[in-house]
Amino acid sequence: MEDEQLRRRLISTQSKWEREVGYSRAVVDGDWAFVSGTTGFDYAAMTISPDVGEQTRQALKNISSALRVAGFSLADVVRTVYVLPRAEDFPDCWPVLRECFGEIRPANTTFIAGLVDPRMRIEIEVTARRLHDPGPPTRGRRSEMNVASNNSTTRRMS
Repeated sequence: MEDEQLRRRLISTQSKWEREVGYSRAVVDGDWAFVSGTTGFDYAAMTISPDVGEQTRQALKNISSALRVAGFSLADVVRTVYVLPRAEDFPDCWPVLRECFGEIRPANTTFIAGLVDPRMRIEIEVTARRLHDPGPPTRGRRSEMNVASNNSTTRRMS
């Protein structure tokens, strides 16, 4: 039991939703991290952009932050789930998703379903598996895309 407790960690952002609903932003179990569905709210400012592309970028920033605290990065993501209320919004998300996941190409499922707040236009859930030494838990990795940037980046495969 003690070994199991050492392997499982709960990651919290201290949001009111985590307390009120009773969930964690992420759960780490050994080499796995499970990040809850995350929307495009900027929690520091408590604002959300009306633009679905910007919401996608902010959701990925929120996810990246939770993964970093857990000792993971976006490069460790093996599965994504996208939930959008409107199918026609999905193509507007593709450039940001491609920027973050285009090289690692995780497994994906996309749902069209309602979200709890009408301002929310996308929710993203990820599962990550640590495949190598992550270094200190709060340090980013060279392979992680800069989701805060609006500049597109191009990488060449060797």
